[in-house]
Amino acid sequence: MSATSSTVTLPGDWRGWRDWRSWPKRVGYAWQRSLRFRTLALTLGLTALTVLIAFVTMALAIQNDLFESRVQQAQQAVERATQSAQRSLDVAQPEGDPDALRLLMENATDAISRQAGTDLIAAFRIASEPSQIAPQDFTKGGMEPELLTAGLRAAVQRDAEQQWWQSIAIPDDDGGAVPGIVIGQQLVFPEVGAYEFYFAYDLASEAGTLRFVQITLWLVGLGLVVLIGVISWLVLRSVTVPIAQAAETSAVLAAGDFGVRLPVRGQDEFATLGRSFNAMADSIEAQIKELAELSLVQQRFVSDVSHELRTPLTTIRLASDMLNDQRESLDPTMARAAELLHAQVERFETLLTDLLEISRYDAGSVHLENEPTSLAHLAEDVIASMQQLAEQHGTEVRLVAPGGYSPVEMDPRRVRRIVRNLLGNAIEHGEGRPIVVTVDSNQRAVALGVRDYGLGMSAADAERVFDRFWRADPSRKRTIGGTGLGLSIALGDARLHGGTLAVWSEPGRGTNFVLTLPHRGRAVGGASPVALDPGDDDAAEYFGRDRPVAAPGKGVGT
Repeated sequence: MSATSSTVTLPGDWRGWRDWRSWPKRVGYAWQRSLRFRTLALTLGLTALTVLIAFVTMALAIQNDLFESRVQQAQQAVERATQSAQRSLDVAQPEGDPDALRLLMENATDAISRQAGTDLIAAFRIASEPSQIAPQDFTKGGMEPELLTAGLRAAVQRDAEQQWWQSIAIPDDDGGAVPGIVIGQQLVFPEVGAYEFYFAYDLASEAGTLRFVQITLWLVGLGLVVLIGVISWLVLRSVTVPIAQAAETSAVLAAGDFGVRLPVRGQDEFATLGRSFNAMADSIEAQIKELAELSLVQQRFVSDVSHELRTPLTTIRLASDMLNDQRESLDPTMARAAELLHAQVERFETLLTDLLEISRYDAGSVHLENEPTSLAHLAEDVIASMQQLAEQHGTEVRLVAPGGYSPVEMDPRRVRRIVRNLLGNAIEHGEGRPIVVTVDSNQRAVALGVRDYGLGMSAADAERVFDRFWRADPSRKRTIGGTGLGLSIALGDARLHGGTLAVWSEPGRGTNFVLTLPHRGRAVGGASPVALDPGDDDAAEYFGRDRPVAAPGKGVGT
């Protein structure tokens, strides 16, 4: 019995990789022909992306924590210093003596500098009228007025009790600048009024710590990617080399050389496959030799081959099932085929479920399982469950619920299915634009509206939107599944509750579905709590109006 050995190499001579102009072609060829190269490239790429996202997130979190900790520390130090200084000022009695006031200013400034831990101090008198006894404005340690913005000074002048801060760039001795913060607060001097006091702190040490952490993170990330690459290469080699050997040996066997065999090592699945393959090859070789020598025993030959092939073919089938479970490591065509099969089976199951549900409606054998349920809370749950789908389509969903919180008798499973169907359609056909879910109620009914700002439909299309298997655009694919029966089932669920499901749509303005359910199981009467025609509303009416806008150059008050 002879054996062959094989190695897996990238196409072409490695010396050809010295020509960088041939790299794109060689990489593309290796991507198509080498499972190991493709898997390793995907593993390294996804690992690098994951490490990048994780480390950037960690770096930003550490940066924010360092900055916020330093700001909080500085604020507490300034607060202690100014409170102590203010108590000293409150008991002072300069009796209109300018020298006493000047000395009082110097003593207060020195005490504050020691307690606050900074020499960068500036003070400015707030009152505009001239005074003969008031101490003059001053700066200390290079704290120039140009470092202070007009917004910060206005905030400090306006509020005597509040402490304000903002980020600044502090000049250094080398002509550059270091990051820092400045904190402003008022101090009231006897007989002359309030002064603006500003205390600056440089964050050079925190910036150095942050740089060290970032460098460490990047080095660790690079080492992690390299380590994962080495591990992936070793693991892939242990898997792909036997596969490549089996493929090459099978090709040689198919070419007519029945003497080739697979090397068998160990007791794992590949060893089992190798033994089964070799047994199959032995059987084929023996049977073919027998056929060549004994043409008169053809029937026995066929019988023996069939019997001998049964066991190895069973083993190969088990091995193929195992490879199917690992379809991520197969070539794209085979993996896509497996994915399509799985998706179509799921869609078939969904279609069968919907068809059974439709048949129950047609037969009149559907019954509600009512329980007190808040439609607003139900809508919140559905929106939360579909948030990931909305983000995948780049859609923002907002719930506007002035009413609908009181429990109403309904079948929550069926109503939840209605809301999921309406919201799913809005996400799919909303062109990535905002979606507004409105819940409101009155004395007779509770209603839910799903408004999107997509392309919309014509009046003729809106009349047929609840028809079974109907599409406004037959050429358009369903991107989130669906069977074409969702809206028909939703209409049936609404009518089963004694409610209504209506639609408004205009081309270029979007679509609005309104579900109205009665209180106490009665038929809906009168106008719905949610208007079907939204009028001249606009997405800006619901999105962005209440978003706070921070004033430029202004810190956060404590």
